Amino acid sequence: MFKWLQSRILWGIVLILGGVVFLLQNFGIYEFGDIFWALVFGVAGIFFLSFFAADRMAWWALIPGFFLLSLGVLIGSERLLPSLNDSAGGAIVLGGLAVGFLAVYLADRNNWWAIIPGGVMLTLTLIIALDAFQSGLETGGLLFLGIALTFALVAVVPNPSGEMKWAWIPAGIMGLMGFLILAATESLFGYLWPLALILVGLFMILRTFRFRARS
Repeated sequence: MFKWLQSRILWGIVLILGGVVFLLQNFGIYEFGDIFWALVFGVAGIFFLSFFAADRMAWWALIPGFFLLSLGVLIGSERLLPSLNDSAGGAIVLGGLAVGFLAVYLADRNNWWAIIPGGVMLTLTLIIALDAFQSGLETGGLLFLGIALTFALVAVVPNPSGEMKWAWIPAGIMGLMGFLILAATESLFGYLWPLALILVGLFMILRTFRFRARS
């Protein structure tokens, strides 16, 4: 179905069109280079994803696939939305990487390691998004809490290798450091207990699903 995306003729035509586009732009005839490269990165992302669509063992293609798609979205959004700031652009790219790594785990449960970079990238994406709406947040504490939740997921999600009890150690250390950093910020102290309740609730839900999956 996606074999046409792997054609050298197709990519040769794309490169030729790219040269023509830049020539037209340099001569001042058209100004659509950004849109062109957004499409190129988008097609390149689909090109890598096509490897996974053709062969489910090619899970590695999910990472560059979603990364290139996020670059295409970033370039296109910067052209269509000039008011887009750098923080939003960073969130788009990091979010694409997070989706890529998490898709690697979903494609093959043996790739439990992909949860760690995926969780870290997702945490950074959420921090950037939150900071855009409310500046002055203690991002260091939030980063540690996000990493702690990531390792907690490694400990509870199903995988063929069995239980990953060791992951509770870095999860506990990172969680404690995150709460201590947030506790040092008086303006955020009122959010600690609600956040703790949310994390405990998530833990209980994940443990319940885990026991159901094993029974």
